[in-house]
Amino acid sequence: MQKARIKLSGSDHNQLEEVCHQVREIATKTGVNVAGPIPLPTKRLKVPVRKSPSGDGTATWEHWEMRVHKRIIDIDADDRTMHQIMRVRVPDGVNIEIKLKS
Repeated sequence: MQKARIKLSGSDHNQLEEVCHQVREIATKTGVNVAGPIPLPTKRLKVPVRKSPSGDGTATWEHWEMRVHKRIIDIDADDRTMHQIMRVRVPDGVNIEIKLKS
């Protein structure tokens, strides 16, 4: 039987966990083996920005940060299960990637 690896990534961990919960719920309802969600290390993108627009004055900086959270879910690729997973509503801030492997 084929396996499917589902990679989820997004900046809002609440939306990401919600999608993970929906995928896991579908997999358990259809009775296929499921492993995950496995959390991967969070990427922290930091950008220091100068506060003053013209460059005059004191050198004060603002530090902006965006965190990218990632999860992996491995399931058995049953036709019915994969069809239901493809119909899951994915929010705008969450990216999903599905790979099939033998």
